[in-house]
Amino acid sequence: MIVEELEKLLEPTIERLGYELSDLEMKLGGKGGFVRIFIDHPDGIGLDDCETVSRAVSALLDVEDPLPGHYNLEVSSPGLDRKLKKPEHFQRFMGECVKVQMRFPIEGRRRFRGTLVASGDENIVVEVDGEPHELPMAVIDTARLVPTEL
Repeated sequence: MIVEELEKLLEPTIERLGYELSDLEMKLGGKGGFVRIFIDHPDGIGLDDCETVSRAVSALLDVEDPLPGHYNLEVSSPGLDRKLKKPEHFQRFMGECVKVQMRFPIEGRRRFRGTLVASGDENIVVEVDGEPHELPMAVIDTARLVPTEL
């Protein structure tokens, strides 16, 4: 099973509990197999939230049994340097500092670090040193928030 299929299986359960499935990572096979789920909520995520989602997801995975072999289930908050994957993520963090890695060069570069100044359904605009760069979401390899000092 690929990550997108597992997200489709788990997302309705996580949303019914009142959380957003922010990201999912998976590595199967061997002793170090894991399914790592990142959840979010407007009020933040605490240990009780992670335990609630873990119990529900664990029960669902036991019933559906979509994954072969052994793995550890981990549920966590996205953290300060959270990944931005969905258009809603980019829209929520407008004005924040982001780090974007492209799959191939855009305007002669693959890495952009600057302020997220615009976000649509297909493109984002990151301002680097006063210069705007329009980046297609379809070719973003990874995008993360850059934590700011308090």
